[in-house]
This record gives sequence, structure tokens and C-alpha cells, in this order.
Amino acid sequence: MKNIHSIEFYTGSREELFPNFEKDFPYIATRAELDKYIGRYVPWHWHKMVELFYMESGSIEYDTPGGKLLFPAGSGGMVNSNVLHMTKAISQQEKNIQLLHIFDVSLLAGEQGSRIEKKYIAPVITAPQIELIPLFPGNAAEENILKLIVKAFHFSRDEFGYEIKLREILTEIWLMLFERSRLMGEKTREHNKSNDKIKLMMIYIHEHYGEKISIPELASAAYLSERECYRVFHDCLHMTPIEYIKAYRLQAACQMLAKGQEPVTVISHDCGLGSSSYFGKVFREYAHCSPTEYRRKWQNRDR
Repeated sequence: MKNIHSIEFYTGSREELFPNFEKDFPYIATRAELDKYIGRYVPWHWHKMVELFYMESGSIEYDTPGGKLLFPAGSGGMVNSNVLHMTKAISQQEKNIQLLHIFDVSLLAGEQGSRIEKKYIAPVITAPQIELIPLFPGNAAEENILKLIVKAFHFSRDEFGYEIKLREILTEIWLMLFERSRLMGEKTREHNKSNDKIKLMMIYIHEHYGEKISIPELASAAYLSERECYRVFHDCLHMTPIEYIKAYRLQAACQMLAKGQEPVTVISHDCGLGSSSYFGKVFREYAHCSPTEYRRKWQNRDR
């Protein structure tokens, strides 16, 4: 299991990139040390792979277009394929450690168009109302799934039959989640194509955040009116487009400060945040410290 403390993206997108993913066995296990992520959070992103997770210690908050959920130690869940989500570390008393199984559903379904895919996989990953399936101790059925999720982390890649044993336990977990998803599917909730539209606008922002971005330009990237642009941002990210653009620029600045040596004036310009005085003001409001203090904190944290 690999320890991770950062996230990678496809160029110009917020789709997560998994550089160690192997096509002949599309699965990886990771141990996310969330306190070591810059800013102690994982920004808005999505991925085709399904994400099964278990909180080893601490607690985190998951945000999706459907709302927020808090996951303390001992809880877990499943994030569905292509669901927009972000997470942030909450606990200040203990390390926030999350264990994750990341896999493509083809691992369980086999050949595309198979009977297994049609009966058990597609009904879950194509259901827009199923963003995240939470699992908490105290519920017998959910506890059983959590125990299996943890058990699956104990398999060694070196042991005989590793791939078959792992696929078997992930299949067992999936069947139990499938039953829970059927209950969730009975809850009617309006859903439209906002998920695809917000991704198009996020990509536009990520490609042009260093430039001036107007709302008409942003809306046109997703073939929307300005009014629809505001509605989609409100429905999916619970903020305005202007708020997201500002937040993304500040997030980019945090990355540059933590990883590089460029002067603050250069970073403020490259991030589209204008003068260094304005940048210093909004950055302090965002991070509760100056850009220089932030750089010192994150560049010295492992020394």
C-alpha cells in the first residue's frame, strides 16, 4: 500500500490521474495522509474509477453536489464513478489517515457488455442519485461491509492467488453495496446534466485562471446562459462562479508557494490575483497567514 499526500490531474482537467494504474489489473491501494496535503484538503475532482475507503484515524468531510458528510475513524464508504467530490481533514487531535481501494469496475465485470456488467455494475455507476454510499459502525449490515473493506487491505501482492482473492472480496463487497444502492435508488431526487456542465466550466477555469475570466466566456464553455451558469455552480459546488474562480486561484497560489521559490509578486500575477498587495489581503483571509508564512510552514514541515 502506497502512502500518498498529493493528488495529480490530467492536464487542463480536474480528473484525477493515477500514474501507477495497470491496465491488466486495474486496481491500486493507497494510504492517504491527509494532513500532509497542501492545505489539509483534496480539491474538487473526479475519476472514472470507483473509490472504496475506510477511515483509519481522524475524521474527514466529503463534499459532493448532493451535500456534505462527516466520516470519523472506523467509518467508510464508496464514491461512485465520475462523481465530483472533495475531502478535507477535520480532526486536530490525531492524524487524518484514509485507506483507499481504487479500481475500475471492469475488474469485477469482465468483458464490456457482459451479463455481470448489465445486471450488477451499470445500475450503480449510471445512477446519478448515487454519489456516495456511506458506511458507519453501529449498523450491522454496514459494519460487515467495513470489515471486508479492511480485510481486503491485508492481502499481500506476493501471496499465491493475490489477484483472484482480491477480486473475490471486492466482488462480495460490491454485491452488498449493490443491495444498499437499490434502497438509495428508491429515493427520488431530481437530477439533470449539471454534473457534465460544471466539469466543462471547471476545466475552462483551470486552463485560464491566470487570465481575466468573464461569466459570459465561462458560460459559453458549457453552452449555457449566464443565468444557467450561476445555477449550475450553486447546485453542484454550492458557490458562485466568481467565488470558485477566486478559490481556485488561491489554491493554485498555495501550490506554488509550497513547492517553488518564485517571488510572491510573480505568483500573484501568474494566478490572476493582480497586485501583490491585493494578493496578500485575500490570501490572508483565505489561509489565515501571509504568503511568506505559508511558504515557510509547508516547505519546512518535513524538516
